[in-house]
Amino acid sequence: MPSGSRWGPWLSLLALSPVLIGAPWVAYNHHYRLPEPLSALTNPATKRPQISEERILGVARHLSEGIGYRTVGTYEHSLADQWMLQAAEQVQANCERIVAKQGRKLECEVWRQEGSGNHRFDMMGKRLYKTYVNLSNIVVRISDGTPEGKEHAVLVNAHLDSTLPSPGAADDALAVGIMLDCMRVLVETPKWSPKHAIIFLFNNAEESLQDGSHLFSAQHPIASTVRAALNLEAAGTTGRELLFQATSEAMIEAYSHVPRPYGTIFANDIFSSGIIMSDTDFRQFELYLNVTGLDMAVVGNSYLYHMRKDVVENIEPGVAQHMGENALELIRYLSSDGSPLPSLTNGYTRPTTAFFAHLGSTFFMYSFKTAKIIYTILFILSFGLIRLSFVDPAPALKTGHGFWREQGKGAVAVVAGMVGTMLVPNMVAVLMKSVLDKPMSWFSNPLAPLGLYGPSALLGAMLSQYLVGEVHEQSVFTALLLLQSLFAIVVQLADIGSAAIFFLTALPLFIALSFNPLFSGTTKRLSLWTYGIGQALPLLTGTMLIIGVVEVFVPLTGRMGADAPAENIIAVIVSSLGAISLPLVLPLTHRFGHRALLKGVIFMTMATAASIALYAMRVPFDKMHQKRLFILHMENITTSEQHLHLAAADGAPGFDTLVEDIVHEFGTTEHAPAPVHMNGYNSDWDSLYPFSAFLSPYKVPLAVDPSYVSPWVNGQSFLVTGTDHGESLIPGTRNLTVTISHPGLIWTTIAFDAHVLQWSLDDNPPDEYARHHIKEASFYGTDTASFDMVVKVPPGSDSNEGILVNFMALQEKGMWPAKRAVKAQGGAAMHLFEKLDAWLDRRTGGTVDALLMGIESRYSVERLAEF
Repeated sequence: MPSGSRWGPWLSLLALSPVLIGAPWVAYNHHYRLPEPLSALTNPATKRPQISEERILGVARHLSEGIGYRTVGTYEHSLADQWMLQAAEQVQANCERIVAKQGRKLECEVWRQEGSGNHRFDMMGKRLYKTYVNLSNIVVRISDGTPEGKEHAVLVNAHLDSTLPSPGAADDALAVGIMLDCMRVLVETPKWSPKHAIIFLFNNAEESLQDGSHLFSAQHPIASTVRAALNLEAAGTTGRELLFQATSEAMIEAYSHVPRPYGTIFANDIFSSGIIMSDTDFRQFELYLNVTGLDMAVVGNSYLYHMRKDVVENIEPGVAQHMGENALELIRYLSSDGSPLPSLTNGYTRPTTAFFAHLGSTFFMYSFKTAKIIYTILFILSFGLIRLSFVDPAPALKTGHGFWREQGKGAVAVVAGMVGTMLVPNMVAVLMKSVLDKPMSWFSNPLAPLGLYGPSALLGAMLSQYLVGEVHEQSVFTALLLLQSLFAIVVQLADIGSAAIFFLTALPLFIALSFNPLFSGTTKRLSLWTYGIGQALPLLTGTMLIIGVVEVFVPLTGRMGADAPAENIIAVIVSSLGAISLPLVLPLTHRFGHRALLKGVIFMTMATAASIALYAMRVPFDKMHQKRLFILHMENITTSEQHLHLAAADGAPGFDTLVEDIVHEFGTTEHAPAPVHMNGYNSDWDSLYPFSAFLSPYKVPLAVDPSYVSPWVNGQSFLVTGTDHGESLIPGTRNLTVTISHPGLIWTTIAFDAHVLQWSLDDNPPDEYARHHIKEASFYGTDTASFDMVVKVPPGSDSNEGILVNFMALQEKGMWPAKRAVKAQGGAAMHLFEKLDAWLDRRTGGTVDALLMGIESRYSVERLAEF
């Protein structure tokens, strides 16, 4: 690669193309590389049992397609519970057969845990309470059979249930299959015996806000032996399993033993920040068992997360093999002699370890203390190298402060470049959303935002340098090195492990600058070799980071709410990570002079305009990247009214037009009503509270046949009652038992206003008159739930005044398409849903996935505690 500055921009870029093209290509191929899926249960060469993707997917297919939608409280949920118990007992029987034949130190125990409970579940800044009745878990413990071997255990968890609109093949039947296959491999491995016990928890109620994991953690007799937890989840159907939460150094070190690591401190920091509005059973294990652990999930193609298309045919080949082999190796290590489990008796502690997987199976980890030392050393060495090798670019104008003046000018250029790189893409984001009304045009492909915001980010970088004026390229290069190494120290001093990204950028710049005299023959100019060496690692690392982040955040924008600044969020992600990936753009723009830079600005302006025009013609959704639509058919028993409630959770254009068309086809009015204001008192959407805060809803009246008689009035009844126990604990209070009766209904939600002094739901109700939301989940066939509370009687209350309660519940047979097979039993809701679903498919070309739920409600009629 030539070092002469006589080469122009295009030849220089051509010379750098092996790095500029090669590094992203290597990163892309590495990111999407999965192991070969295996079908054989036994390795033909070693004759030892191995993870079988075919067997895992067979389990996932049976649960998601054979049994179907396993929503908590449904008949299908009870079928999955029966099947899981039988599968666990088969493992136990196989274990006992092997022990009898080989005499191994091995014991397999099975429990079907059943119980009821309550817990507080704050979510999205909202206070929420959960109560559950007769829910179940299937628990398997594998140990050496001794009390010592059962004293310390690792918990491996997956959930058996699926959520309302999804058959849940990946989320989380895939992990259920992986756990079953791990048990098979372990039990059938000759001479294998665990030093420490392994508890496999097949929890039966995660999607109802983690009731199953709470039940195990709070009530199971062996829960106290758990020292660490491995949680297996899925928010997508493709790509490698991602370690996105690790809560101790010991567990991070344990993860380093997996054959194909894919986890970074960056993902850990992003998830723990709360930016991603999601949670897992891991929360319950931390709260109620106080244990450390690892949270791992399949996250690629999360467009299908909680959607109908979460089926086995959409799970990428190799996904199950990757996650299964990693999980197996973790279980083997944590149950072995070298396991850290006995040292984890003090419970959960926040880790102070930076870690990241890079190419191949390389896994780096080091403590925050070490990070601070090496980052400081790099900064000192960088400053020393720059000071010693400094040559004033304009010695004739030297005033005695050439070094500091040049570094200052370089720093100004770098800071201006950062601002410009962020500012221009955000201006484009505003243009796309507010002027052109074309937001989310990139939604259908996670890498598509790079095409829209990549050119504008480069334009911002180049324009900022043009406005700064002429600065020597070496001054910008050295200032960039100093600032990146300084950022690494400052961010790490705040104990944010993601400071490693600045270190990974600064280190190759330091190495490249150190060797620059060998390439250029002088310290007066930079060689293209220096650019190539300095740019390779940041571009490789940055590309891997960009792919991982956009894979999560681009699909997430489809459920962040219409008011969320999705366009700007994506613009910030592309521009900030792009700046990290291509740090040497800034000094390179000064290499060819101010006139050439102006030409570059003009060219990038044209490229940005072209990308805007191109993306303005794109449509956000297609058949595999669908718009999520929320549709409730609500029958109000109080008013005898029926309404169709429509909502979306994204800001893409066209929703209001779609609502108009639905009203024309199915409503009773000529035009769609105005959007409904959404807040905590919009009880129509309490079944989805607090996620309902993201929705933009419409309420459409439906025609009701005059002869229609609701089965919920004269047949099955549902209500909320309050039993006053008479004697008050404190004057001016009432001691109540609230009972929710809901035959034929599931996922009941009640909302009311009261000053609760104490109750059985938690130990700390708000000490004020406030709105309370209580959600309930029960096993199939369980029709009642209750809780106790002591409320303060409002001063001056009328003697006949009570507490007004809003009651909402889902029809167990009123969910489409989950209950398609028994649609005749779903009443008016299912009759409408069948027609509406087919109409939506034709109208949108299959680009909409609708959650269709039949809701029964009683509106402010139940009075608790007649004061």
